[in-house]
Amino acid sequence: MSNNIPNELKYTKEHEWVKIIGDTAVVGITDYAQHKLGDIVFAELPSLNKSFKQMDQLCVVESVKAASDIYSPISGTVSETNASLESTPQLINESPYEKGWIAKFKNFNKKELDNLMTADAYKKICEN
Repeated sequence: MSNNIPNELKYTKEHEWVKIIGDTAVVGITDYAQHKLGDIVFAELPSLNKSFKQMDQLCVVESVKAASDIYSPISGTVSETNASLESTPQLINESPYEKGWIAKFKNFNKKELDNLMTADAYKKICEN
């Protein structure tokens, strides 16, 4: 099992991550999640300019095993989606924290970061 859990990210117990870059929050699923899902064959991306509350269903990814809901780790408005995933959804498997990101948010709620887990706390969930 992979333990690729970058320290600079925040995590949900549902295996999403968020990275803050200036006034943008970048969201995706963790390396642990993509391993559990298996080969991802389709990603239904969220709509641009749609607003989400923390832990709303953001989108769906389908793997050879199952379809899985992906939740928004933070409240905000989708400012960009990763269009590469439409033709190459396996980027989530190959590069979950870099090329396989799902959406970027603007106007996100910084206070909600306190509701998320640190890398160390997330590691403990993955070990159980």
